[in-house]
Amino acid sequence: MMIKQHILYHAVVFLVVAIWGSTFVFTKLLLLGGFTPAQIFTLRFIIAYVMLLVFCLWRGIRWMADTWKDELLMVGLGISGGSLYFLAENGAMNYTTTTNTSLIVCLCPLFASAMIGLFYKSQRLNRTQIIGTLMAAAGVIVVVMNGHFVLHLSPIGDTLAFVACLCWAVYSLLMIPANARYDTIFVTRKVFFYGLLSMIPYFFVYPGLNTQLLIGQPAMLWNLLFLGCVASTLCFLAWNWAMKKLGAVIVTNYVYFNPVTTILFAWLILSEPITIYFLLGTMLILIGLYLSDKH
Repeated sequence: MMIKQHILYHAVVFLVVAIWGSTFVFTKLLLLGGFTPAQIFTLRFIIAYVMLLVFCLWRGIRWMADTWKDELLMVGLGISGGSLYFLAENGAMNYTTTTNTSLIVCLCPLFASAMIGLFYKSQRLNRTQIIGTLMAAAGVIVVVMNGHFVLHLSPIGDTLAFVACLCWAVYSLLMIPANARYDTIFVTRKVFFYGLLSMIPYFFVYPGLNTQLLIGQPAMLWNLLFLGCVASTLCFLAWNWAMKKLGAVIVTNYVYFNPVTTILFAWLILSEPITIYFLLGTMLILIGLYLSDKH
């Protein structure tokens, strides 16, 4: 029974990463339709927050954490896993290449493992797990570079991508005490709320959500609903739940698989080719993920 549960936890995380990989295509379609990255993030988080709020009101809602320190913890989760992460990642795309951004952001498990091991001795990696996560990181490099081992350095863009990488590492770190004290639905709802709240200063500078673009365009509306209902609500709930079951380090390592799913969806929907480097990198990632879960 425990083995079946363990397989279920990993299957859930894999499915979440696969869905997040597909969001590249849906987000690109919304960008081509006239939305900005900040508007897409805000609209999908509004949808996700409203869905969870309605559910919590029906089941009986808990508004605040037990202490003000725990409430500040929720603020940190909303900023690191929400507003600052998405602004830094999307901002990086304006200054550097997609390859640089993907490569830097998808290496966040390395920083997350080091950061979590620094604060939590029980979650430090053993030798086999270190080899596994390094192997998976090498696989990411092979997949993202796709045989073109040339990086076009951009100080601003690469710095923003690195900030996004650190944001997700901090999110993984903060999720450990949050999951230990509160249920997954409460924590996830707080992430959406404070992610939205911390976006308000941005819209003072760049006002407007461009919701009029959805009128008469059902395809764009469905894309946005997918990002809000599935990629945000369900995936954040599943991701945070899996962190509670498997631990932050193991779950965060699945970020390595994100570029693989992105390329697969690009192959299926955009007809982009699959190369030998993709197959080799994917094999390294799969072996690395297996080794990183060995205790």
